Amino acid sequence: MKIVFSHGKESGPWGTKIKRLSEIAKAQGFEVDSLDYRTYANPDDRVCQLLNYLKDEEQDFILVGSSMGGYVSLVSSEYVNPKAIFLMAPALYLEGYKQQEYPLSCNKIEIIHGWDDEVIPFDHSVRFAKKANCSLHLIAGDHRLNSSLDKVESVFENFLKKI
Repeated sequence: MKIVFSHGKESGPWGTKIKRLSEIAKAQGFEVDSLDYRTYANPDDRVCQLLNYLKDEEQDFILVGSSMGGYVSLVSSEYVNPKAIFLMAPALYLEGYKQQEYPLSCNKIEIIHGWDDEVIPFDHSVRFAKKANCSLHLIAGDHRLNSSLDKVESVFENFLKKI
């Protein structure tokens, strides 16, 4: 099974979080890939890039997205069939983003969000988690979650073990 990471607006494909989570995934036997979205500022252009990447994918996959990458992963799930979705401080319900309602087509979604997120209010994740009836972990930390990376790793590792 493959894990496809989608980074945030101002990040890159192999930032600290993705590097550390990819090591956990590899240790559990997953293949990993992380797309480079830096060519596109528009989140919906990034959705198209992910869908294009996945169009010929034959093996099962999990979508993992951080911030804008969370939006990209979740919106894309309406058109592909991920085994699961893991979202970190997802950019949901933001002004200027085309999609404001999100698919509930995947029954295995887990979210982690920092209480002190200064970019995307944690209540956006609460709103979606309530609609999706999925697990939500509100933890100490800001938008990047770097100060709580050990906790993010633990939640991600447990998430993968349940797949």
